Amino acid sequence: QVRLVESGGGLVQAGGSLRLSCAASLRPFSRDAMGWFRQAPGKEREFVAAISWSGTRTLYADSVKGRFTISRDNTKNTVYLQMNSLKPEDTAVYYCAAREDIIETRPLEYNYWGQGTQVTVSS
Repeated sequence: QVRLVESGGGLVQAGGSLRLSCAASLRPFSRDAMGWFRQAPGKEREFVAAISWSGTRTLYADSVKGRFTISRDNTKNTVYLQMNSLKPEDTAVYYCAAREDIIETRPLEYNYWGQGTQVTVSS
């Protein structure tokens, strides 16, 4: 069974920063594309960022481009999401997800999901 565990969420003021981590186990993590998604109350889950298995390719949603950075450390089976200049509209539960092969932006393309971590940005 694949296991993805997110951490690093919390409450932060607008303009602040947080770094989310997602630790993967029981899977050849180094061959998985990884993605971060978020879901706010009453809204659909939306794409935030994704990174290829090698780390050489990344994709970002327009809403976070220039503020968020996705990275990974395959020696630690961990993917990160550095979030800077946070805004109240970034408030959501953030999920990491894994899939084999190339990166994708659609949630349905990901096979494995973590339980999520809450990020709350106060104004």
